[in-house]
Amino acid sequence: MNDKGEWVDLPTALGQLLNRRFEHIVVFSGAGMSADSGIPTFRSGSNGLWGEFDPQQLATPDAWQRDKETVWGWYEWRRGHVMAAKPNPGHLAVARLQREFGAQVVTQNVDDLHERAGVEGALHLHGSLFAARCDRCGARATLSDPPPEAQRRLTPPTCAACGQGAIRPGVVWFGEQLDDAVVNAAAQCIADCDLLLIVGTSGVVYPAAGMVRLASKAAVIVEINPQPGDVAANVSFRWQTTAAAGLPAVAALLSSRPSAAVSPSADA
Repeated sequence: MNDKGEWVDLPTALGQLLNRRFEHIVVFSGAGMSADSGIPTFRSGSNGLWGEFDPQQLATPDAWQRDKETVWGWYEWRRGHVMAAKPNPGHLAVARLQREFGAQVVTQNVDDLHERAGVEGALHLHGSLFAARCDRCGARATLSDPPPEAQRRLTPPTCAACGQGAIRPGVVWFGEQLDDAVVNAAAQCIADCDLLLIVGTSGVVYPAAGMVRLASKAAVIVEINPQPGDVAANVSFRWQTTAAAGLPAVAALLSSRPSAAVSPSADA
């Protein structure tokens, strides 16, 4: 095991998993997970219609109060972009890990590509573009499918439940609290895991950096990322590769071992 968390080539890294049997696998995914599906990372910026806007200035409660139409237009543009994308081989590999090993998924992503790949019960730390709700009463809302044609400004729908609030994106904005239930469930998953796959996250955004440190010292922690991140000092080793390349290799390796698959309820 590379206890320095250094970058290693894929065959070397895979070889270090051959003699381990993992009962509790967790995949912790960030924006790089969906980059291979053509979804730009939050910090990579936009072009075209939204090129002049700073995403961090639109993703705030203050921006919503100042200019709901611009914020709603941006999020509907993002939702349409996600709907046009398809799960990549990395998403499909995560679904395979869940089917065969009961893997749990914790994600910082607000898209639905994990779900469309077949993953169930993913914990979305930052909410979802597909879970819009009223900004007054909190009632969930069903959005048009597909979204309206991209425009700079769109008027958000009025809440059908209370008739007064505006429907807002179902994401966690800068300055807002994460959902305690989701955070606690994610923390428990990571604390209980014996294999943690950290995929496509720089560790810059809370709670990635702190949450990864909850993993047991006995757990194998693997970072899969094309570029060096700053996730945690306790990473066992790092693979400098994409989610679409690295995760299918992991799933194939674990599935190829005799009696590899375990039931999610094996301990029951």
